[in-house]
Amino acid sequence: MTNRIEHDLLGDLEVPADAWYGIQTQRAVENFAITGVPISHFPPFIRALAMVKSAAARANRDLGVLPATKANAIIEACDDIIAGRLHDQFVVDLIQGGAGTSTNMNANEVIANLALEKLGYAKGDYQHLHPNDDVNRSQSTNDAYPTAVCLAVQFAAEPLEQAILQLKQQLERKGREFADIVKMGRTQLQDAVPMTLGQEFEAFAVNLGEDIDRLHEASRLLCEVNLGGTAIGTGINTHPDYKTLAVKYLAEISGKPIVSASNLVEASSDMGAFVLFSGILKRFAIKLGKMCNDLRLLSSGPRTGLGEILLPPRQPGSSIMPGKVNPVIPEAVNQTAYQVIASDLAVTLAAEAGQLQLNAMEPMIVYNLLNSMKMLESACTMLDERCIRDIRANTEQCAAHVNNSIGIITALVPHIGYANSTRIAAEALNTGKTVRELVLEEALMDEATLDQLLSPRSMLAPVAVAS
Repeated sequence: MTNRIEHDLLGDLEVPADAWYGIQTQRAVENFAITGVPISHFPPFIRALAMVKSAAARANRDLGVLPATKANAIIEACDDIIAGRLHDQFVVDLIQGGAGTSTNMNANEVIANLALEKLGYAKGDYQHLHPNDDVNRSQSTNDAYPTAVCLAVQFAAEPLEQAILQLKQQLERKGREFADIVKMGRTQLQDAVPMTLGQEFEAFAVNLGEDIDRLHEASRLLCEVNLGGTAIGTGINTHPDYKTLAVKYLAEISGKPIVSASNLVEASSDMGAFVLFSGILKRFAIKLGKMCNDLRLLSSGPRTGLGEILLPPRQPGSSIMPGKVNPVIPEAVNQTAYQVIASDLAVTLAAEAGQLQLNAMEPMIVYNLLNSMKMLESACTMLDERCIRDIRANTEQCAAHVNNSIGIITALVPHIGYANSTRIAAEALNTGKTVRELVLEEALMDEATLDQLLSPRSMLAPVAVAS
């Protein structure tokens, strides 16, 4: 492989001749071999970076700060990247020192070399168009990078919201399918009162669906950006009108209601919106994990556990126990939830670790937010397609649990009193007799009334009780 020589503050360095990135990206690749996950793993982030650079070039062109020829070449290069070109050239590890400078320079260098091509020059011929002087004009990593992060998180939230919606709709369909299957509800893993399997799945759907709105609300906070603040929010090295113009262009390019923060110094160091967004992801992960715990419990056995639902078999479950099938899809989702919860702690610690006018730990925040959303999106789709849609109800087992449960005594409390109900429940537990048998033996109520009250349908919703 042939190389070209580029120069920076630290001296000369060889860069692959066919690389669209340059010397600062090359140094970052050599310095930061942390996760093995380059920024190209998250296309929304690359698109967001290109949008920020395009908005800056447009503003600089309009203000006469950047010649139109250079600005237009930069804008065209950004358009190509937004459309998906050269994403493989964004090679810097997500975790890096320098508060995101390596990511910003990776973008600056790729855009510069692509713009040079459009102007008819060779890669690295920066005397005609420079990554810092031209592509990064009127910017600092400290405003371009967090602004791109705000956009990237919003872009990545969209497919996650869609995946949650599809999972919610699948759970609703199961709720309708199971609407007539009566089963026992449980509290603290003990028999409670009857419900339908449909009600259980409807509750799952409502519980998860709530967080679509929460993600929308948190995303709105990310529309407030510090673009134009440059190094620490004072706007040094920018035209007085640059901030307003650049933010206007960014809103047009991104399609998001981007606005300038009211105080750019504050906005340059504050990570509060990211902490809140991460908290929403954690909240959803907890709910999703809890539901998968329930699915595994409800399908346990299948003959010596609850066994009320049958999960679709997806792979053999044991290398030694023939016929064993494990709930592998919910288990994988549970593990996803654990990782997202852990990532929220990492975001929290990184946000707290900022000092003075900048938070140098922002790359950690970016990595964890984008990775959590990608994992949750995949987990929701997997759970929907590989598990929920093919769940079957074990109607016989559900009915047997209701018929054998002592919990149905609760329905008789308004009619025979708490003391009698408690005594009947204890005797049923000790003797193995049913609640129905014992109530009739003691003539506490006539058979017709008792059958009506113990009818599962009478116990699924509020019923008026005469005084």
